[in-house]
Amino acid sequence: MAKLDSVLVGKISDAVEAQRDTSVRLLQDLVRIPCVTGAEAPAAEVAERAFRERGLETDTWSATPEEMTPYFDHVGEQQTYENRPNVVGVRRGSGGGRSILLNAHIDTVSPGDPAAWTHDPLSGVVEGDLLYGRGSCDMKGGLVTHLAALDALSAAGVTLAGDVTVAATVGEEDGGLGALSTVLRGYRADAALITEPTRLALVPAQGGSLVFRLTVTGRSAHAAVRDEGVSALEKFVPIFEDLMQFERERNETLNHPLYDGMKNKVPINIGLVRAGNWASTVPETLVAEGRIGLIPGEEVGPFKQQVVERIRAVAARDPWLREHSPEIEWFSGQFAPAEIPPDAPICHALSRAHELTTGQKPSIEGVPYGADMRLFVRFGEMPCVMYGAGDVNVAHAPDEYISIPDLLTATKIIALLLAGWCGVTE
Repeated sequence: MAKLDSVLVGKISDAVEAQRDTSVRLLQDLVRIPCVTGAEAPAAEVAERAFRERGLETDTWSATPEEMTPYFDHVGEQQTYENRPNVVGVRRGSGGGRSILLNAHIDTVSPGDPAAWTHDPLSGVVEGDLLYGRGSCDMKGGLVTHLAALDALSAAGVTLAGDVTVAATVGEEDGGLGALSTVLRGYRADAALITEPTRLALVPAQGGSLVFRLTVTGRSAHAAVRDEGVSALEKFVPIFEDLMQFERERNETLNHPLYDGMKNKVPINIGLVRAGNWASTVPETLVAEGRIGLIPGEEVGPFKQQVVERIRAVAARDPWLREHSPEIEWFSGQFAPAEIPPDAPICHALSRAHELTTGQKPSIEGVPYGADMRLFVRFGEMPCVMYGAGDVNVAHAPDEYISIPDLLTATKIIALLLAGWCGVTE
């Protein structure tokens, strides 16, 4: 790792502050473009243009069904693969240094009801030190910090020895299609950094999450003689209650040093329930869809079997469900947990850059959500850490925002990380 002296730290900090307006405008350009998962092409065009303006060797492509077929369990089967380009830009180093891959996803969740927002969800409006809009925090701001860090190094006259690869990828919100395609296309580095909104905490561990669909069968009858039927809704209730008990038990028994302080490290959520077809008819079918969490150290296959056995145990206690067993299926992308050692070299380098910029060591945390980190670790065999401006508590919510001062701080830290990790040509 290259030595980072106070002169270099000062030059980089000054350069980042000087380009504040440029960074804000780029983020506004990205936020103002709708790019919900599955329709990312317009945002990719902005990213590609930004890459080319900075002289990066640019590669743009879309994943194909044939490429992804062996990995459906990991990223899910997509509704469409067309017009969903990933964009990678490479800045070649002078040679002899370590390489790094910087990743940010450009897809977002839906803005939801615009009436729930104070401003238009795609406004990119700035009020005080906050920039608002869907994707500002999760995680277009993260992409801007990558590019702004490269700009700052150029402005400070810094030439890196190692290669820097910037990957703007699609599909993270629904399994990680773009990140996996990036790895399969051959992009590798000595380490990877994902700028998820971590509140400037260093995150070497991400939780896992699985999405499931549960179908419970009952028997319809007229509501006036409801006892002649079997309500699928009423049969679902004990299953739901047992899943909540399962969540409590897991929180009490699972241990991991980066997760033990969390109130709910493995949440189970039922996010959608559909039952019945008429107010005066006993519902004969219920379909519930939910999400269930894992922590690092757990493997997807054995855990799925554990969930199935848990539901079957509830069914075995009910005469109707014993004969009409609930069906469970797993769909969408499966986010396996992932972690690297908190003392890995990339963690040391990032911690040093954070401390030089802020005067304090970063908080080291695990997160309970799934992310693309697992794909770089598991399939790219790269040490990968997450670190970025923004707070996941405002991601996916109305009035999503990012702090501009935090955005600039993250940019300074990433620029210093690149100098320290990749090395600087004297």
